[in-house]
Amino acid sequence: MAIPITVLDCDLLLYGRGHRTLDRFKLDDVTDEYLMSMYGFPRQFIYYLVELLGANLSRPTQRSRAISPETQVLAALGFYTSGSFQTRMGDAIGISQASMSRCVANVTEALVERASQFIRFPADEASIQALKDEFYGLAGMPGVMGVVDCIHVAIKAPNAEDLSYVNRKGLHSLNCLMVCDIRGTLMTVETNWPGSLQDCAVLQQSSLSSQFEAGMHKDSWLLGDSSFFLQTWLMTPLHIPETPAEYRYNMAHSATHSVIEKTFRTLCSRFRCLDGSKGALQYSPEKSSHIILACCVLHNISLEHGMDVWSSPMTGPMEQPPEEEYEHMESLDLQADRIRQELMLTHFS
Repeated sequence: MAIPITVLDCDLLLYGRGHRTLDRFKLDDVTDEYLMSMYGFPRQFIYYLVELLGANLSRPTQRSRAISPETQVLAALGFYTSGSFQTRMGDAIGISQASMSRCVANVTEALVERASQFIRFPADEASIQALKDEFYGLAGMPGVMGVVDCIHVAIKAPNAEDLSYVNRKGLHSLNCLMVCDIRGTLMTVETNWPGSLQDCAVLQQSSLSSQFEAGMHKDSWLLGDSSFFLQTWLMTPLHIPETPAEYRYNMAHSATHSVIEKTFRTLCSRFRCLDGSKGALQYSPEKSSHIILACCVLHNISLEHGMDVWSSPMTGPMEQPPEEEYEHMESLDLQADRIRQELMLTHFS
């Protein structure tokens, strides 16, 4: 008499209940080219992540067949870089779609726990001065320690249909505030802001604004585009330049600010889960925020390991995340306007 089986557990048949860890996939069994094409990163980088996150990914579990840290890291990288839970990704490492989802959640939280280790402003004066010197060497803009901008990442509609996540394009998104240096290293990342908030409102409410308003980075400023208000610590372009100095200032500002635009393109091309080509992130706003932050952590770690941020491979056309349309923000700060005028007089006349 046949015994009906509702779910066939292939792992159980292959390994039995006593097997604690499934060695579904061996890094040493595949080529570097295969790892780059499937997971977006080379072998030694993957080994580093396994070592870095291994303690978090090996936490005690009630399941009798725990998935190894190596397999969990590969599953997460596969999702981050492809933006999909397609069967072929799980098949490649021998796990189900449900297990893929658990692995992504585990690795994401492990990376988020380490965000402050890899995403931070330099603390010592020598490093801050080095930032300023590098930016000055790029286009002649003095005093700059970073460039700031926002990027929208599409998410599914929250269960509560919270309209605060609907942006001007009518899509649900998170508006993410980021600051980078001249190499594209992220120094500030805030990924939790609802998509309905304009860039200037995000910055105003951010911890980044609080830091600069409190004077933590004196004699330095960020560069922001016209979606932000001019501040004593945030230089924006002139809406209608009239004099040669104003034109030169705007040109230097644009050339310098383009660094973060390239950084955004790199993030979205390397981490396809962010670019919208596979659809919106199918998670709650909180979990989506963590996935975005995890990708930013990986971005910075890859830079530390010498991976060229500007030559990240792209696989096909990239769909741009929904961008905010904005009107030019006129200066409401007389002191900030005076600082910008002195800057143009001193360096661009």
